[in-house]
Amino acid sequence: MGLGSTAKKIQGLSDRAEAMYKQVQQLQKRIIGLEEEMDDTHETVKRLDHQLTEQRALLVAIAEEQGLDGEQILADAAIDEAELEAEPDDEGDAAITEAEGESTEGSDAETATSAE
Repeated sequence: MGLGSTAKKIQGLSDRAEAMYKQVQQLQKRIIGLEEEMDDTHETVKRLDHQLTEQRALLVAIAEEQGLDGEQILADAAIDEAELEAEPDDEGDAAITEAEGESTEGSDAETATSAE
């Protein structure tokens, strides 16, 4: 009877080991899939970064053709963006609401002028 219970225990261990092996294989497949997705994402980001750099250079050149300091415009925009990110959400939301109100008021005034 001791041999029978030992065989059952060994069979149970074997079944658990097999289940764990299958889980490890599944995890390995998932990791390989994630690595492939990460590589694809990395390539996409590199491509988009390159395109962004090209577009920035093009916009700076166009601005300079128009007599504007493109680098200064970009620097001012970066400063404005940094300031907006530094503000608490409540103030940022209020600033957006105020800006939307100003743009609406301006377009109403333009509409009234063009109607006359």
